[in-house]
Amino acid sequence: MIDLRTIPDLKGWVRARRREGRRIGLVPTMGFLHEGHLALVDEARKRADVVLMSIFVNPLQFGPTEDLARYPRDLARDRRLAEARGVDALFVPGEAVMYPPGSEIRVVPGRSAERWEGAARPGHFGGVLTVVAKLFHLAEPDVACFGRKDVQQAVLVRQMVRDLDWPLELAIVPTVRESDGLAMSSRNAYLDPEERRRATALSGALQEAHVAWRGGERSGKAIEARMRRFLGAFPDVQVEYIAVAEPDTLAPVTEVQATSVVALAARVGLTRLIDNIVLGEGVV
Repeated sequence: MIDLRTIPDLKGWVRARRREGRRIGLVPTMGFLHEGHLALVDEARKRADVVLMSIFVNPLQFGPTEDLARYPRDLARDRRLAEARGVDALFVPGEAVMYPPGSEIRVVPGRSAERWEGAARPGHFGGVLTVVAKLFHLAEPDVACFGRKDVQQAVLVRQMVRDLDWPLELAIVPTVRESDGLAMSSRNAYLDPEERRRATALSGALQEAHVAWRGGERSGKAIEARMRRFLGAFPDVQVEYIAVAEPDTLAPVTEVQATSVVALAARVGLTRLIDNIVLGEGVV
């Protein structure tokens, strides 16, 4: 596995792969890798000849009261995991590489970014789309892989690719879960053992939504109410939002279908977690 630290290094590697006629797969991450990230590598490997992973904790997507300074980092471990999974090149830029002095142009998302995560984290998706746009421009991937756990991010990246006519394929990979249903996340490292146990309430609430759907419930409000009743048994889990939405823009829906997305965000202790399902698929 090759380490790339600068933009000239990255562009040189990309040009060399292009001369070889190789198809490039990109896996953007913020590091502290887990099996969810590595599943993206597996998908990229299926769809491309070489896999490029980026590791960059992007300051633009963190608000002033969020966890940028304490976001978990372990680059040596990440290198080992990435190489063992078959990553061909690892791009690990510093902040000054991605946002040099004087950098001020940013991607401004549209209305689809204003609800759910966008309402809870103002400015977050502008930061996400800006760094993703830069990575797409620098790496020129044929395919880019994102996880469905960050479903609104995936929706907005898809819209950006469409609206800006980026010539690449997007692969959205299903959420990878622990054996007890908790969605894998780098922020799970913040949870103490008791918080870790309570955190399964999120996937439990999503399973309640799926059970309601399977039982014939088609009202979005009724499904949300059932989830809130379930979560009411966990007073230490503070719900921020529950979204019952259509899959392309995540606009709220009144009558749900099998393709509807159910998503939620909640705090367990000091840790903010998100999760979602496609309603007809349930929690796997």
